[in-house]
Amino acid sequence: MELRTLRYFVAVAEELHFGRAAARLYMSQPPLSRAIRQLEADLGTALFRRSASGISLTPAGAALLKEARALLAQAEQARTRVAAAAGSASLTVGILSDSTDPAVSRLAAAYRREHPSVEIHIRETDLTDPTCGLRAGLVDVALTRGPFDATGLRVRELRSDAVGAVLRADDPLAGRDELALADLADRRWFQFPPGTDVAWQSYWNGGRPRTGPVVRAVQECLQAVLWNGTIGLSPLGHHDPGDGLVTVPVRDLPPSPVVVAWTETTALIRSFVQTAQATYRTNAPSAPRRPGAPVRP
Repeated sequence: MELRTLRYFVAVAEELHFGRAAARLYMSQPPLSRAIRQLEADLGTALFRRSASGISLTPAGAALLKEARALLAQAEQARTRVAAAAGSASLTVGILSDSTDPAVSRLAAAYRREHPSVEIHIRETDLTDPTCGLRAGLVDVALTRGPFDATGLRVRELRSDAVGAVLRADDPLAGRDELALADLADRRWFQFPPGTDVAWQSYWNGGRPRTGPVVRAVQECLQAVLWNGTIGLSPLGHHDPGDGLVTVPVRDLPPSPVVVAWTETTALIRSFVQTAQATYRTNAPSAPRRPGAPVRP
């Protein structure tokens, strides 16, 4: 039984859908189906119940899922220990600057517990590069937000956050419980420099062209709101905009996805992605501040 086949099986068992599992594994569905059938033949038992309504695990499949997860975890630990012994266990992680998401701290603690000998290098990037240097080859893995052009990248969504408009506390709209994009149609919005990822710029402009001051960092965006009354956007619940500013939910803006992205899959990157998925899955985001409430220091 090969580890690769066990990874295939775990993906199908967790997704309970061959198409989604194939997409997760970055492969087409036919070879995945053949691999699972060959595994069932080798074991002499069915691992899945197949019907017109979908698939489900048999008792044998449930037993194998538990064992397969343990074996794959042990294999990852072995690869990491070997890399550490060879003096090559290091990982460069790109993150967006000025991130105050508490999940990042939990991820750091969890990864350090699981891989104490791996040296982590952090590269902060400003808002002009949502891949945090990944596409330029400056980092091994990026902990960032979407949407952005993911061509050539592997991306996993970890969480999605509702988004609000950042306004001056004395703005006529600041007392609202929520806003619609139409309420902000005639306002100036912050812009990113020319050459910034098109999908990224479009999302933070509410899906349409806008005009306004060019910013590169979160603090520049907040200062543009404070000094010029520009419209800013921010995920709810994770960033305190500061004194004199409020964040009001925007009901018709899609949530902002928190994602982990990478290009080449190595043992260290795979373990980082798995730890990130487990950390974000088991820790709910902090509750958002009451809509429209002024922020106090």
